[in-house]
Amino acid sequence: MDIENLPLVYVIGDSVSLQYGPYLKRALGGIFAYDRKGGIEKAMLDLDNPEGANGGDSVRVLKFLRDCIGSSWRKPEVLLVNCGLHDIKRNVESGEISVRFEQYRENLKSMIDLCRQAGIRMVWMQTTPVVDAIHNRDGIAFYRYDEDVQRVNEIASAIMHDESVRMIDLYGFSMSLGKLEEQYMDHVHFVDAVREKQGIYIAGFLAGMLGEVAP
Repeated sequence: MDIENLPLVYVIGDSVSLQYGPYLKRALGGIFAYDRKGGIEKAMLDLDNPEGANGGDSVRVLKFLRDCIGSSWRKPEVLLVNCGLHDIKRNVESGEISVRFEQYRENLKSMIDLCRQAGIRMVWMQTTPVVDAIHNRDGIAFYRYDEDVQRVNEIASAIMHDESVRMIDLYGFSMSLGKLEEQYMDHVHFVDAVREKQGIYIAGFLAGMLGEVAP
């Protein structure tokens, strides 16, 4: 099968997307071609550090999109976008958040505008859960709180609804899989069995869009 003739899904996301990515790619086989922000090896050296294929916070994602759309990048039929976990990082001592909520809101609106101007179908991925007691322990360089995850998801949900942008609720899906304490391999990343379910879930959602985006 010539994947060049398939509609393209392009992923820009955090380190959670790096881990479900291979399962998503496999589940999309024969339906969509799959690509993502490059630099997997660099990103995997430190999942908490947004380098390489790790999209990072909304500021970085917006800059990356601007750079791509202004280049010879193959325009995807579906751009699957996620950012949130890096935006809600809080300084351990001051409690200051990495990206303020109002700036997060404006960044997401800018992403939508950019995609529309370029004729790209954007799909938004909600940010995955955090368990405060698991994440915020000694030795962690920054804190995260599920209250902040829910806040950025609420902001994103309102914007996507108002702008008629499709949204995948990976937060709710992950919560439905059982006790979160049993799903994590570390402070925020999931065990392999959960990653596979996430990838299949996302692929099912995208497959339902095929009639809208097929070239």
